Amino acid sequence: MNALRNKVQLIGNLGSKIEVKTTESGKVVGRVNIATNEVYRNAKGEKITETTWTNLVIWGKNAEILEKYTDKGSEIAVEGKLSNRSYTDKSGEKKYITEVVVNEVLLLGGGSKAEKAHSEAAEANYPF
Repeated sequence: MNALRNKVQLIGNLGSKIEVKTTESGKVVGRVNIATNEVYRNAKGEKITETTWTNLVIWGKNAEILEKYTDKGSEIAVEGKLSNRSYTDKSGEKKYITEVVVNEVLLLGGGSKAEKAHSEAAEANYPF
C-alpha cells in the first residue's frame, strides 16, 4: 500500500428516493441511505442475512442524476469517504452522525434508466 486513506466502497439498494436540496450558496446536495447485505452461515449451518444501513451524502451532478434516474430499491455502487459530525438537537442533546460522502456513483441493474443516466453523464463529460 502506497498510502492509507479514508476510502469506502459500497454496493447496495437505496432505502428511499434521494432527497435533493440546493444550499444557500447554490450547491446541490442529496441525502439517502443504502442497505448492504452480508450473508453467512452460523454455527448451526443456518443461512443468516445481516443488513446494514448507511447514510450517504451526494453532491452536485451525482445527486441530480440519482434524483432523476433512481428510486427506492434501486441498486447502486458508491465510492467515497467516511465522515463523522455532530450537532445539538432542539432539546439540547448532542447527536453524532456517521455518513459516507460520495465521490463516485454507478447505477447497477441495467435497464433503460441506467443507460440514460450514463449517456447523460457522458454527454456532459461527467465521470459518472
